[in-house]
Amino acid sequence: MAAFFAAGGHHYLTLEQLREQQESIRDYYAMHPWQTALGYFMVYVTVTGLSLPGAAVLTLFGGAVFGLLWGTVIVSFASSIGATLAFLASRFLLRDRVQGRFGDRLRSINDGVAREGEFYLFALRLVPVFPFFVINLVMGLTPIRTWNFYWVSQAGMLAGTLVYVYAGAQLSEFRLSGGLVAAFTLLGLFPLVAKKVLEALKARRVYAKWDRPAQYDRNMVVIGAGSAGLVSALIAAAVKAKVTLVEKHRMGGDCLNTGCVPSKALIKTARVLSTIRRAKEYGLKSAGAEFDFAEVMERVQRVIKTIEPHDSVERFESLGVECVHGEAKIISPWIVEIQKSDGTTQVLSTRSIVIAAGARPFVPPIPGIEQTGYYTSDTLWELRELPQRLVVLGGGPIGCELAQAFARLGARVTQVEMLPRLLMREDPEIAEMVAKRFREEGVDVRVGHKAKEFRVEDGRKVLICEHQGRELAIGFDALLVAVGRVANTSGYGLEELGIPVTRARTVQTNEFLQTIYPNIYACGDVAGPYQFTHTASHQAYYAALNGLFGAFRKTRADYSVIPWATFTDPEVARVGLNETEAKEKGIAYEVSTYGIDDLDRAIADEEAHGVVKVLTVPGKDRILGVTIAGDHAGDLIAEFVAAMRHGLGLNKILGTIHIYPTLAEANKFAAGVWKKAHAPQGLLRIVERFHAWMRG
Repeated sequence: MAAFFAAGGHHYLTLEQLREQQESIRDYYAMHPWQTALGYFMVYVTVTGLSLPGAAVLTLFGGAVFGLLWGTVIVSFASSIGATLAFLASRFLLRDRVQGRFGDRLRSINDGVAREGEFYLFALRLVPVFPFFVINLVMGLTPIRTWNFYWVSQAGMLAGTLVYVYAGAQLSEFRLSGGLVAAFTLLGLFPLVAKKVLEALKARRVYAKWDRPAQYDRNMVVIGAGSAGLVSALIAAAVKAKVTLVEKHRMGGDCLNTGCVPSKALIKTARVLSTIRRAKEYGLKSAGAEFDFAEVMERVQRVIKTIEPHDSVERFESLGVECVHGEAKIISPWIVEIQKSDGTTQVLSTRSIVIAAGARPFVPPIPGIEQTGYYTSDTLWELRELPQRLVVLGGGPIGCELAQAFARLGARVTQVEMLPRLLMREDPEIAEMVAKRFREEGVDVRVGHKAKEFRVEDGRKVLICEHQGRELAIGFDALLVAVGRVANTSGYGLEELGIPVTRARTVQTNEFLQTIYPNIYACGDVAGPYQFTHTASHQAYYAALNGLFGAFRKTRADYSVIPWATFTDPEVARVGLNETEAKEKGIAYEVSTYGIDDLDRAIADEEAHGVVKVLTVPGKDRILGVTIAGDHAGDLIAEFVAAMRHGLGLNKILGTIHIYPTLAEANKFAAGVWKKAHAPQGLLRIVERFHAWMRG
């Protein structure tokens, strides 16, 4: 490659140079056809095999010299062989190194290639969004077999080769002809047409064994009335589509009934009690509160009932959504059978289906857990008597939120987490802030403890844990299992239709949220990769629009800026990368940190603890990620979310007026930390001398 550029080879592989030599080459070809064809073939293989620039010009020249038939034959085999050589070079020189360093992040790509690699390659060859030489090198890093790469490339590049060779044959006439105009018009339209043809072929393959209805009862049927299902149905109704929403339990799903709403209501009551206990910090000699745990839990239910009308059948029906209480099952890609709660059956044909079946708490198969009994975030709200000793199994967001809330309500809480710290997705110092506060409030935090067995000994419930190679026993009265959630992927027809699930046990979708059936979409917790109410609603927007208007245009779901928060005290909110992830991914970064203990409003509120931690591109103010730990962190993060979403840097935040005194000033001061670290010291020294000169 170095020799090619050093010798100026790139100057020869241009259309102008080849046109100048065209007549002499054609004369030589007339006298020595086989030698010319072989020489051209070898040059083409060398150029593509070494990923050198000029393959497109060579293809046009092949048509000009050899004509449409022989030009197509020679170029087709030369390009495929050269591409395979480039593929092998990438595989032997780079694959092990790349897979060794980025294997975890490439796992989903490797799985996709192993599953349908030939189809992906064929699609890339037909729709040349990326240069072919890039495809050759990138595919060499994947597990696709060499022979499959060769024959798929041969078939996939044939149509494009034919168009280019024909254009070259027309160019040889040095005149603007109808055929030449048609060839270049086809070149422009080819990617779009090929993409549509490819989609149609793939759809025909998966739909082959199903009978499509002649007409449809609905434009869309949505399965599940949680956050994702409600938004999908609402968008469909808003654009005047005929939509049916099916829910077998309660409208609003987990978020309203057992998740976000009840947990935040309980956390608020617990925080009020915590504030009362801190009365002396606010200059009060004493303060107290009497409460009944049953009344606290009834308040939680009252909050749910107050919000319930927002997600009610009455509201959605008034907006044009048909709501059906029953259990749905997908019979075919266009048929949904509903077993209604009144015992009747309804069968609907529909153009598109949105699966928004949500998720449920995961209960690990630990010996004895069924005998001792347990609560999950779904069943916890049945409690009306405060457990004296509560074991919380799990150190993630749900486990942490509920462990602190119950401790503040008066339970003796032991939190058991087998990993080395709580909140493993957060940076270590952020997790330690939370753990320290937990310990100060009486939570017995047991990290690095693996739950091995549950027993009932003399009527007492006991958890046997393993810690640092030895076993220990933890007694308890009630157990809360909060080790994560698993998507609901069974019972409504996925198995019968052959719709696959991922390693994470979510419904497998593409970037448009389509399953293997282009008219069946999945969104929310059932699809992943995030299990947040706000991301479920976000995905639902794309699923609904793609399901209704995908025949004209589909839009990829955008996960570029996803925020989340854990509502402990201190709250922890994050968007984008944190330092731990940046190190794991090998991404260069700078850190700017502002301690909230220095913030006037936080001091006045007796909440002077926490931090704003911003990661930026080295030397620039572009934000890679932000973590905030402190009072109202979930609210404060919104400014950084907007900045990242719209490409605003820390300089813009620093230049924005923030009300004094507010907690939001912490964001501005964090930007100020970055600015101070990047102050132009040389210029400041010059200015200092200027001011000295001005003073005389």
